[in-house]
Amino acid sequence: MTRPRRSSPRSRPVDPEVGLELELEIGPVAHGGHCVARHEGRVVFVRHTLPGETVRARVTEGGKKFWRADAVEVLEPSADRVEPAWPASGPGGVGGAELSHVALPAQRRWKAAVLAEQLRRLAGLEPDVTVEAAPGDDERGGLAYRTRIELVTDADGRAGMRRFRSHDVVPLDAMPLATPEVLTLAATEGVFTRRWRPGQRLELVAPAGGADALMLVDGTPWRRGRPDFRPNARRAVTETVQVGDAEHRYRVAADGFWQVHRGAPGVLAGAVLDAVGDVSDATVLDLYSGAGLFTLPLAAAVGERGRVVAIEGDEQAVKDARRNVHGLHHVDLRLGAVDRVLAGRTDDDPVPAADVVVLDPPRAGAGRAVVDAMAGREPGRIVYVACDPAALARDVGLLGERGYTLTGLRAFDLFPHTHHVEAVAVLDR
Repeated sequence: MTRPRRSSPRSRPVDPEVGLELELEIGPVAHGGHCVARHEGRVVFVRHTLPGETVRARVTEGGKKFWRADAVEVLEPSADRVEPAWPASGPGGVGGAELSHVALPAQRRWKAAVLAEQLRRLAGLEPDVTVEAAPGDDERGGLAYRTRIELVTDADGRAGMRRFRSHDVVPLDAMPLATPEVLTLAATEGVFTRRWRPGQRLELVAPAGGADALMLVDGTPWRRGRPDFRPNARRAVTETVQVGDAEHRYRVAADGFWQVHRGAPGVLAGAVLDAVGDVSDATVLDLYSGAGLFTLPLAAAVGERGRVVAIEGDEQAVKDARRNVHGLHHVDLRLGAVDRVLAGRTDDDPVPAADVVVLDPPRAGAGRAVVDAMAGREPGRIVYVACDPAALARDVGLLGERGYTLTGLRAFDLFPHTHHVEAVAVLDR
């Protein structure tokens, strides 16, 4: 906007835009954890700020279409600004908590605005969105929720995380988003105090249900300060999830996919069960089913006269799921890419028509091939669990073309202090 000035020539990179400092008036939030500002007509996506603020921002990436920048000084703060819950994630820091300068209620309004804007822009809808907090998060200040963390080591062997949009590692001495159980494991193994081999990957897992914690170093179990090379060394953990009055237990690979928020599995599984409604004796497709988080409660909901067909493309996840659904003869597990399995391009029997489809795709969403294959089976209801608002909105628009209407939407703040939001959308034919 006004008064651009440059950092010292010694520190400025060769790229002429990077390092440029601008005074900007900050506009609305945008998908991705930043707000939108303009400088001489050019769009600038600014992190570490809030709508309505005036900031001094330093350009971190140039380009012809838009620039990226970090707010390095706040000249006129928003009423929603607070002391950062994790200063290491501030300007120039790690990419793990880019909203830690925002009060928790405002973080949820931020995420609701992004989800609503994506649905308006990509699906032509005008939803009323409220983002719900997970149980206990407000009491903990949105901290201490991650049951799984992944760290990398820098050139000096110090454990840390990568700088935002960079391969550079920022060494850490704490990780306030991690649960106390994870931090206890980190202290026991000296994660933040010892020197590791440069370039190692450290994965720490401490299930919310209180089962034994586990650490992997470059995929190898770690025990009492050294690699555990025993042939039977434990590589999986047990997760316990309460869904209504029922308790479900899951065996999950420590380096496999599982929701990282301590309350997320129960929150999402409960929301999915509420969304599918009465499915007694029904046939349900569970797409991108992972280790079976939704498969088990869905199997209980349809009963032994119903059927759940679960499809997952990751071999380890399906191996875990087979253990988790052992003895449930009305569950049919299929290994393969979801689009290929639905299209019949595997050796399995054709996937049957379904009364209800549940899907929890990766961040890229389902896409047209999967949407068309789902709609072709004419389910009365589709329950879509989404971790990316843009992908959800695109797929909701595609489903609208196939005769499905968005009839329900819940959103959950399962990644406090980040821009990520989970949604459960219900579409009826």
